[in-house]
Amino acid sequence: MHIKDLFDITGKIAIVTGGGRGLGQQIAEGFAEAGANVVVCSRKLESCEEVSEGLKKLGVKSLAFKCDVTNPEDVKNVVEKTVETFGRIDILVNNSGATWGAPVEEMPLQAWQKVLNVNATGTFLMSQEVGKVMIEQKSGKIINIASVAGLQGSNPKYMNAIGYNASKGAVITFTKDLAVKWGQHGIYVNAIAPGFFPTKMSKGLIDQGGEAILEGTPLKKFGSNTDLKGVALFLAAPASNFITGDVVIVDGGAHAM
Repeated sequence: MHIKDLFDITGKIAIVTGGGRGLGQQIAEGFAEAGANVVVCSRKLESCEEVSEGLKKLGVKSLAFKCDVTNPEDVKNVVEKTVETFGRIDILVNNSGATWGAPVEEMPLQAWQKVLNVNATGTFLMSQEVGKVMIEQKSGKIINIASVAGLQGSNPKYMNAIGYNASKGAVITFTKDLAVKWGQHGIYVNAIAPGFFPTKMSKGLIDQGGEAILEGTPLKKFGSNTDLKGVALFLAAPASNFITGDVVIVDGGAHAM
């Protein structure tokens, strides 16, 4: 297979949760630029519709749906409508996420449960429903958006969000276990663990602890609005066809320190 074919996803069907902004939007745009038809969904339909219209201008087909990934009915609707329109699902990116900042001793139970529900349970529900389609077609690529926060503890001086860390650790283990369970069906399951990217979710952290974060980052910069595109494409394309159950860290080298 030619190297260009290894990175070719032309005509593939991808679903990106949380695709209406931030990292999800970046990945959705990367897939569309590479020729894939992309379905974007999140709790905010207007944002997804705006992104979807932009993707269509790149010459691909795109759909936008309102979806709370913790709601099984919403999840089922997105999957059913995608299959009705395109006949298959080749790629799933579980990107929808939530966080809550508070010292551990003050973390409200409701906040803990919300973060775990979105980040861990939402990833499970979406993977489960899409997985039924992928098992039947005997192929598929699932990419879970984890975080470097799921690999280790975080300095409370700039990140005090134990629910987020715990949930992303759960996503990493979920990724490995699902890869083992579904490899026999031709389904690849990998994760991306981003470091700090300037997004709406991370704004408060970067405003408060940006200098400390950069001090611990060998490349001395935050992630850009293109830094996940190539990694996501690699994991979605034939180029990664002997990789499953892995976690690709994209953090400017911070984990190496």
